[in-house]
Amino acid sequence: MKPLVLCVFGTRPEAVKMAPVVKALQQAPDLTVKVCVTAQHRQMLDQVLDLFGIVPEHDLDLMQPGQTLAELTSRVLTQLTPVLQAEKPALVLVHGDTSTTFSASLAAFYQQIPVGHVEAGLRTDDMYNPFPEEMNRRLTTQLSSLHFAPTPMSVANLKEDGVSEGIFLTGNTVIDALLETAAKITPEPQGGRTILVTAHRRENWGEPLRDICLAVRDLVERNPDVRAVFPVHLNPLVQNTAREILGDLDRVSLIAPLDYAPFVKAMKEATLILTDSGGVQEEGPSLGKPVLVMRTTTERPEAVSAGTVRLVGVKREDIFRHAQELLDDAEAYGRMANAVNPYGDGQAAKRHVEAIRYFLGLRGDKPMDQFEPEPSPASR
Repeated sequence: MKPLVLCVFGTRPEAVKMAPVVKALQQAPDLTVKVCVTAQHRQMLDQVLDLFGIVPEHDLDLMQPGQTLAELTSRVLTQLTPVLQAEKPALVLVHGDTSTTFSASLAAFYQQIPVGHVEAGLRTDDMYNPFPEEMNRRLTTQLSSLHFAPTPMSVANLKEDGVSEGIFLTGNTVIDALLETAAKITPEPQGGRTILVTAHRRENWGEPLRDICLAVRDLVERNPDVRAVFPVHLNPLVQNTAREILGDLDRVSLIAPLDYAPFVKAMKEATLILTDSGGVQEEGPSLGKPVLVMRTTTERPEAVSAGTVRLVGVKREDIFRHAQELLDDAEAYGRMANAVNPYGDGQAAKRHVEAIRYFLGLRGDKPMDQFEPEPSPASR
């Protein structure tokens, strides 16, 4: 009987990054794969499942309006446990740093089932920033037997935390998904320059989000040829602030959150990207787009070191200053757009499968293929 790998995820970013792994596992002749979704994010999750043709065997459908972290965590634990008891997987595969990730890892631990952690080793070293993601990923590390590190820095972080076995340097699966999707998309001429904005993180609610929106307003008012496209998160706190500050500007498009493929198209069409997202920090550089990260910390410092991402904070004047420099200075813009892509080469999912086969005793030799950073598409 072929060993079963159960992939558990619940949000759109997890689905995007797990989809290449699920598809690669489905092609492995000596493994069985099943998918369980918690639906921590219902609508945004479903459109990614449809895009990549993934039909979950188990759908816990846990999303509730106004759910607290404690309520979500307890529901994942109690409702995933019967699935684990019925399926008896040889390995539970989780991704990243969501509450689903930690809760599923803990549920698997309670059943004494090994856990594989996709995108392991990211750190900010601030337990409350981002919250609750930093602690979710740290706790998941302690519960995992397999650690799929996307970058050499992630490997170093894991070793610093005392992990000595089960680490594989794979690259990030988000690049697998991105390159597959981007190859099918042709960007349209925009007639000017476009700033793509995403801002939704919990720690940016309130005054930081107001500063972000005011900086976007300043940039559009200062530059007549610049428009901003802002897919606004459905959270009312984000919606209300964005519409109050930006709703009256002709060259600011406040639109509904985009499905994954349209968002990739928006990134390809953008001149530069302002974001507080984690995944966009990886995706933008892979498309040759400068990314300004509107946060005070990042668990993805590789792109900052490579020069294709800048950590600019959440102050209005700082965001404006850094973005305006890129709009004014073609040389500065070119340095960011043509930097090295430190995150992936499109082969991460295959490396995950071979590491899993090794862990489960389906191959005798330890996989030696590792990810090595390469130039971004804009520089090739």
